[in-house]
This record gives sequence, structure tokens and C-alpha cells, in this order.
Amino acid sequence: MRWHFLDSGALPGSEQMAIDAGLMDRARETGEAVLRVYAWAEPTLSFGRNELARDRFSPVELQREGIGAVRRPTGGRVLLHDHEVTYSVTAPDSHAPTLAAGYLAINRLLRRALERLGVSVSAAPPGRTIRPTGAPCFAEPSAGELVVNGRKLVGSAQLRERGALLQHGSILLADDQPRIGTLSTVETPSVVPAATLLQALGRTPSYDQVRDALAAALDDESSYVGALAAASAGEYAGPHRARFASAEWTWRR
Repeated sequence: MRWHFLDSGALPGSEQMAIDAGLMDRARETGEAVLRVYAWAEPTLSFGRNELARDRFSPVELQREGIGAVRRPTGGRVLLHDHEVTYSVTAPDSHAPTLAAGYLAINRLLRRALERLGVSVSAAPPGRTIRPTGAPCFAEPSAGELVVNGRKLVGSAQLRERGALLQHGSILLADDQPRIGTLSTVETPSVVPAATLLQALGRTPSYDQVRDALAAALDDESSYVGALAAASAGEYAGPHRARFASAEWTWRR
């Protein structure tokens, strides 16, 4: 299977989600995989596909605080995207026939990238099922997520649909996640702080440094064939833009 790399930079949350969904279409059409790196044009809450949000957050208050909101195509729980580097992988699901196999294959790429930065991570052991309406995403790791000293560093979620998979997630530079509790209209349980690259390294690497480490990890793959043009990804995103930009989708639950 052929791999491409794409750096999308900072864009609004709805556009980033549309690109991820569009690259799933591309994976179905071409049989190729894409490792993408991106950031967020403004601090943004993202809700899991089936997560309750309407009774927990106020769109008016979020707007007043300068916080965007978007609903992901994948599951999982609420995240605040700000001081992080976000990655996504889209591929034919034949690349990894099961959810666990997908996490394992993608984690190998992520681990190589983090090791290039000087961070040693491990995979969280199997544990109880994480409910989509529980505490925020970084409160506790799901099985297979990458942790430092038991604390989640990379929060990931995966969708498998019509012959393609999407896995995307956040690599934290600093821990903004406690702010979710201050933005919520209901009481949010206190949680153990997340792991961050700042804590792991004693410094905060730049977006470019994390991006380059991910690109170098992919370059180790014998099937890597080069960068994907941003314009091509944008074309695939087109059919998905209206859904992810709509309040009906974001606040549907």
C-alpha cells in the first residue's frame, strides 16, 4: 500500500474534519493511505460522534470565550484543541482488518516519531470500556493509547466505514484539558493531568518539529511515495464541508 504525507497547517475545525472525512473517500477510491498533520485556527472543542453536548456546553458561551466547536466523525469524548499537534491517518481498512490492528499499526508510526523527539511511550493496557459520556478524553487512557508513566500523551479515536479507516488524535504540547471543566455548564469530575511533550522533554517542541518527526517516521516506510497536494485533499473535502460546518451536526445531541 502506498503512503502519502500532508501538512494542512492551521484551519477551522469544521474544515479539518471535512478533510479527514474526504481523505477516507480518497482511501476507498485509490487504495492509498495518508498521514496528515494539522493544527486549529482557534481553540476548539471537539465532541465525539455520539457524545452528549447540548446539555453540557453552551454555544453562546463558547463563542463569547472565543472557543470554536465541532463534532468529529469518530467517537470518543470531548477534547480542547489548542496547544497540540493533531495527526490523522486514512487508509483502506484492509491495511488493518480490525480496530486493534489499526491502532497497533498506527501506533508504530507515532512511537517512532516520538522517539525521534526523545520521548519514550508505552501503550495503555486493556481496561474497562470508556463511555462516550464520561469525563473528557484525556482523563484516562483507553486500551492501546500512548502514555507516559501511565498518563495519556496521545488521545486517539478510530472510525471504520465502507472499506476505509480514519484514525486521528491529539499529541499534547501542553495541558489545556482542565479548561474543559470551566467551559462546561455542568460539573465535570476532577481528573489526573494529562502527559505533555513539555513535561516529557522539559521544553515545548514547535509544531514544525513534531511535524518533521512524523514525516521522518513515515519516510521509514518502504511504501512512502511523497507528499499529497493540499488542493487534492481540499477537493475530497468538498462534499463534507456543509455537514461539519452545520450547527445541526455539531449540536445534534
